[in-house]
Order: sequence, then structure tokens, then C-alpha cells
Amino acid sequence: MSVTQGTVLAYSENHEIMLQLLAKGRELADKVGVDLCALTVNPSDGRPGELVEHGADKVYVVDDPSMENFRVEPYRSVVLEAVNIAQPDIILIGATKRGKELAARVASALDTGCMTECFQLDVDDEGRLKAERLTYGGSTIAHEVSNRKPHMATVPSRAFNKLEPSQRAGEIVEIKVEISDPRVNVVETREKSKGDVNLEDASIIVSAGRGFKAEEDLKLLKELAEVLGANIGCTRPIAADLGWMEEWIGISGHKVSPKLYVACGVSGTIQHAAGIRDSQIIVSINNEETSNIHGFSDYSIVGDLYTVLPALTKALKEKLK
Repeated sequence: MSVTQGTVLAYSENHEIMLQLLAKGRELADKVGVDLCALTVNPSDGRPGELVEHGADKVYVVDDPSMENFRVEPYRSVVLEAVNIAQPDIILIGATKRGKELAARVASALDTGCMTECFQLDVDDEGRLKAERLTYGGSTIAHEVSNRKPHMATVPSRAFNKLEPSQRAGEIVEIKVEISDPRVNVVETREKSKGDVNLEDASIIVSAGRGFKAEEDLKLLKELAEVLGANIGCTRPIAADLGWMEEWIGISGHKVSPKLYVACGVSGTIQHAAGIRDSQIIVSINNEETSNIHGFSDYSIVGDLYTVLPALTKALKEKLK
């Protein structure tokens, strides 16, 4: 099998993030003057061709039933084999939970660094990868430069817009990887319950914080969400500590960018602020006038959520009749 020199290689198990990686990868590859390669594992019908349509010059396909369930050791072997063939100068991996686990192990095996959660990428005159990423809980933007090849970065969802598909030529290559028996085996998988719309795709979100005193009180939030046609989110303590909900918004959870974000009883820690910083309009409801959430809200209501939410829901129902 021929070996390509000095490419850009992109991989994510999340198809949408993969297409977003290809958009930035295409830009970087064109700037440096190299090919853009993509790696896909057990692809659905037509997906390798779709990756070509979205910018890839070459798609490496690993079709192996044993890879159906994600196990980091076999996936590490697959990525390293693709790296061996493509010889990339730049590697982009989606910053999903699995992707971040995988990227760290790949970087270690390649004896290189990895810049994480990058929302901006470029190359300098020396061909080094430059990145911008949030740090200190999202309060500061760090500018970083990778000095060792292959340059690696993980990229979160919606950092870049995917390209419109186009009819273009590309090569699809199936590769075989010798998979050793992993030290960890999946014995059972269970689907987590999800709403009709992912939080990342929601245009309106109402969110619960520690201002709610009891789980049953979340009905006030649900009534407001129903009137607004909104998705429901929460802060990390509501989900991770109290277990009232499954998914949370923040730097360690979902990063959202709705047209309207209504924070109810949310204090506004920098971790949560990092998750909602791209919202177009933020409305906060909190009875503490000095709460952090008011500092970066477009509209603030200082008051008890147990009084404000029913009144707001009633007013909106009458207005929307």
C-alpha cells in the first residue's frame, strides 16, 4: 500500500463532528498544500463517499465487526495504523468523550503533544499548528502552538461549520488492522434516555440551577418550557450531584448556543458560563442581586423563582394566545 507524506488526518466517531473537522482540515490542507485524509470505522452505507464530498482527498475505511463497541485500545491501534499509512503532519480528533480518551493515548504513543478543545486552528509560516482554546473554566482564551510533529488537536462540536457537499474526486481505501485482545471487554450497553432535540441543536433552552429546592419543583421549569417550546437543561450539581436530570450544561457537559437561554436559579459559575457563552440572548432569574449570572446576562430578573416562574409562564400564555 502506498504511503502518503505530510497529510492532514481527521477522525471522529460522531459523523456530524467528522464533517466539521473536514471543513477545517480542508482549509489547513489547502494552506499547507497537502492532502486531507479521513478515517472511518464500520461506516454506514455511503458515508465514505460523503466524506469525499465534504472535502476528503482520501478516506481510510476499517470495516471490522469486532470494532462495533468502542474500546479504546483497539481504536488506538486503528488510528495508529492510519497514521502509519497517511504520515500526517496534523491530526484532528473530535472532542467527544470517546475522542478525548482516544486522543490522549494516540498522542502518548506518537510521543507528541495534544491541544484540547480547540475552537480555532491555523498554521504558521513554519507549518506549526496554532490553536485557540478556553482555559481557567472558560474565562480566558489561551493561544497555543504545537512544536512537535505530528501536531494534534481535539475539536469540540460546532467549533467549525461543515462544508456544502460537492462532486469531487477522492480515493477510498480499505485498511486491515491486526486487533489484539483488549484488556477491557464490553459486557452490556444501555441506551440513555434523550429528549426529542439535542441541547446543542435547541434554539430555546430553560435551565435549572441550585435555586430549586426539590425535584418536584422542576414542574415550574417544565411549564415554562412548554409555553416557549424550549428544551430543558440544568447545571452540573442538578444532574451529577442530585441526580434530578441526566445531562448538564457547562464546560464538562454540553456547550450550547441557543437564540434564547433562560437561567432559573443558576448562580453562574465560570464552568457554567463557558457552556452558554455563545447564546444570543441570556435571561437570568435569581433572587441574589450579586449573583454571577447577572453579570453576563442580557436581561436579569432579581426575584424568587418560585414567584417569578409562575407569573412569567402565565404572562406568556396570555401573550401567545
